[in-house]
Amino acid sequence: MQALAGLLRTMRPRQWTKNSLIFAGIFFDAQIFVAASLLRVSVSFALLCLISSAVYIINDLVDIESDRQHPRKRYRPLPSGQLPIPLARIAAVVIPLFAIGIAWLYSLPFALILIIYLILQIFYSFYLKHIVLVDIFAVTAGFILRVAAGAVVISVTAFSPWLYALTALLSLFLIIGKRRQELMQLDENAVNVRPIYREYNLPLLDDMLRLVMTSTLIAYVLYAIEAPSEAVVNVNPNLPLITVPFVLYGLFRYLYLMRVKGEGSAPDEVLLRDRPLQLAIFLWALTFAIILYLPRLMQ
Repeated sequence: MQALAGLLRTMRPRQWTKNSLIFAGIFFDAQIFVAASLLRVSVSFALLCLISSAVYIINDLVDIESDRQHPRKRYRPLPSGQLPIPLARIAAVVIPLFAIGIAWLYSLPFALILIIYLILQIFYSFYLKHIVLVDIFAVTAGFILRVAAGAVVISVTAFSPWLYALTALLSLFLIIGKRRQELMQLDENAVNVRPIYREYNLPLLDDMLRLVMTSTLIAYVLYAIEAPSEAVVNVNPNLPLITVPFVLYGLFRYLYLMRVKGEGSAPDEVLLRDRPLQLAIFLWALTFAIILYLPRLMQ
């Protein structure tokens, strides 16, 4: 039982929140109340969670020695010995085969995306994470694939390519922020935990963070102006602009948590813990949902 509990912890259920990006297609295409579409995306979400969990297992197997040097990661099941290495290796093979096999039964494009995602993450674990800047873009590509996965399992008509740009920029913002906080907190031990930190410093990451944050806000404003869905056009194409303050507050709040409170080394934990940030995301989603779906419900 202890080993199984360790396996579950290694699968990182808390980080499954990242995979909620797969619902972007169905949400912005105003199909969230279409039962068949919602079922397909929900099943796909579960399979994507299994694939991402397998990636975490593989990554922990690769990084087991460096994780033992990390003040927090050394308590993970693999570095601490709670999860036996043979069991982790078996799970790393069986889980992806199961998830891809199920996906292949109902959506070949989705199955291919899962395969590409898995290959990318394995390549990242063994090679890409050791290449400066490429390591950041490789992680970003994983987020873009999550959005693409949700767009291929259903038929979308009003899904804007701008959402791919927004996903890339927002993920870059979070990834760079995480790198910055880790580098600052680990200090001289940073290179032992993540060798690529030899190539980074705080001024570089701060400059990158400012650039990406500004680009994210501009891209969102352009999306709100240029890419409204059919439901918005039928009412007022400028309505999405009223959601901009929520996005701006969310970016500022996260920046505040990093620069003032010293948080941000684990973005998933910040999201699950910080109530003002959660409220901003909730109000943004609620406002956009009203804009998208209320006209349809009133027809």
